[in-house]
Amino acid sequence: MTMFNKDQIFQLLESRDGEALRALWQGRGAVDIAALLDSVEDGARQAAVFRTLPKDLAADVFSYLPGPTQATLARSFADGELQQIFDALHLDDAADFLEELPANLVTRILRSASPQRRMAVNALLRYPADSAGSVMTPEFVSLRPGDTVRQALDTIRRTGIHKETVYTCYVLEHRQLLGVVSAKDLLTAAEDAAVADLMVTDVVSVGTLTDREEAARLLAKYDLLALPVLDGEERMVGIVTVDDAMDVLTEAAAEDLSIMAAVTPDEKPYFAASAWEHARHRVVWLLILMLSAAITGSIITRYEDAISAVPLLVAFLPMLMDTGPERHAGDPGAGSGRDPPPGRAAGDPQGAGGSRHRQRRPSRGQRPADLPSVP
Repeated sequence: MTMFNKDQIFQLLESRDGEALRALWQGRGAVDIAALLDSVEDGARQAAVFRTLPKDLAADVFSYLPGPTQATLARSFADGELQQIFDALHLDDAADFLEELPANLVTRILRSASPQRRMAVNALLRYPADSAGSVMTPEFVSLRPGDTVRQALDTIRRTGIHKETVYTCYVLEHRQLLGVVSAKDLLTAAEDAAVADLMVTDVVSVGTLTDREEAARLLAKYDLLALPVLDGEERMVGIVTVDDAMDVLTEAAAEDLSIMAAVTPDEKPYFAASAWEHARHRVVWLLILMLSAAITGSIITRYEDAISAVPLLVAFLPMLMDTGPERHAGDPGAGSGRDPPPGRAAGDPQGAGGSRHRQRRPSRGQRPADLPSVP
């Protein structure tokens, strides 16, 4: 696949050649188009390029944009455009979108949203930030145990377009999870076979308050595409998908690397932060390390007599200091100079952010104080 030529796109925009632009987007992936939009620095041009996308592609592209880019685009949209994007997003992406916006834009969107959608988004926003409920989506395919394979496939055809995934279907009765059945099993079984005979009843699941990193590890351990999430009454309320789990683990690795590098973890991409912000994130750790260095110095002073008696002990001091926090305290720039940006070390080429679930959000449960509650 050839790379995008931004100059060509801008020329087509100026000439208002809509047919050529539609042909340009054909066959392109949402991730690649999102990367192109994010690389356009001018907000007006970003919005102009976005408006040329087909409707069925625009929502997918929008969901892969970093939060700041989403907010920039949202400010340039009319109410109708905002509502169209909001309605086309999956519920978990819609919740993330709202968290990135200032209160006035959130109010504009929610004013015209349906009561059902407002209620569903509000339910996701209420879960604790580090819980499985904060990263789940309530959009999954549910079947009944008495359904035949023919009926199950009809259900998938009818509702699958609005679901996060159709590859794993869940058999429910009164919202209680009875088992799971894969699309492969349904497609290869006889049409008159009962879903209850095909489903697997030994299901791995988590609760809404389970730590989201634990949920991600369970997905990896059992090689699942999605993990069912149950509420306190054992009713199924959503699923955690494998792409969300990867984002959770990547974010956790970036946070761990930040702490190892004596830097306070931050959700802003590494290269998007100013020098002042980097200094502010590091100053607390440097103060702690300077204190530990002072303690180390007092200990060495206490044993000056022993060191004078056996001068060879001095040879071990550099080795001992290099194994502990004094490595940074002795040279405040050592950690920041040698350690990679946390996001890059965790496998994010843009540095701790810059992809869809991926910048993932200010975490749910940490809504700004000025974000209006959803009625």
